[in-house]
Amino acid sequence: MREAWERAQEAGAWLASQAPSPPVAVVLGSGLGGVADALDAAHGWPFDAIPHQPGPRVPGHAGRLVLGTSPGGTRVAACAGRVHAYEGHPVGDVVHLVRAFAAWGVRAVLLTNAAGGLRTALAPGSVVRLVDHLNLTGLDPLRGAPHPGAPSPFVDLSGCWDPALGAVAQAAVAAAGLPVSPGVYVGVCGPSYETPAEVRAYAALGGDVVGMSTVCEAIAARHAGLRVAGLSLVTNPGAGLGAEALSHDDVQAVAASVRPALVLGVLGALDAMAAAVVAPG
Repeated sequence: MREAWERAQEAGAWLASQAPSPPVAVVLGSGLGGVADALDAAHGWPFDAIPHQPGPRVPGHAGRLVLGTSPGGTRVAACAGRVHAYEGHPVGDVVHLVRAFAAWGVRAVLLTNAAGGLRTALAPGSVVRLVDHLNLTGLDPLRGAPHPGAPSPFVDLSGCWDPALGAVAQAAVAAAGLPVSPGVYVGVCGPSYETPAEVRAYAALGGDVVGMSTVCEAIAARHAGLRVAGLSLVTNPGAGLGAEALSHDDVQAVAASVRPALVLGVLGALDAMAAAVVAPG
């Protein structure tokens, strides 16, 4: 972790040299890049312009950091896309921008993703506000020799998903007209989709949605001192819960079908989160 932490501090310093930090940042999952497009007075940088940041290789992930202002007046940094461990990136690269946000001066991050539903009640197009996670990726971004300037790697994750920020994010999504409920995210490494037996096992463990991102980012963000909230867009039923075969094209199609409402909800969530983190006390 020592070298990865140093690289993130360098990236944060570079971002600070480009612009003052916003109070909140958002990582946009598959098909959710419309949030970045909705920001006013936006400018930004391709991922590979940011020190030590590789670009994504997955359709639906643009690979650009956008800095702009929401229609509600909140300054926001938006990652249009992310990199994944299943692309071959080391975990330090997967969480690099989240750590850089903290070094830049960001106070809170909203992690979004497209996910499979583990329960039949979670229909495609619904949203789950993350209240906890199961890390089944086999990865941990805090593994390795710690940096002497970093917090202890033995970080308490019992409060990883900030309940106050999660509540305002959930309210914003509901106000945008989308069904939303709290739930647990199961993080797996991918890129293959889950088997029906795995879906049954994850549900039995207490999971509500499953995906191939987010958990390592959440761990790194919490370790770096960021407050964390998360939203999963359910884009498909898990294997064995529906009749159709799973495909990445279908994930993007479902995301596109609810994009206007979801963009509105995420922007509202960012406004509410920013108000919470900058409020006195």
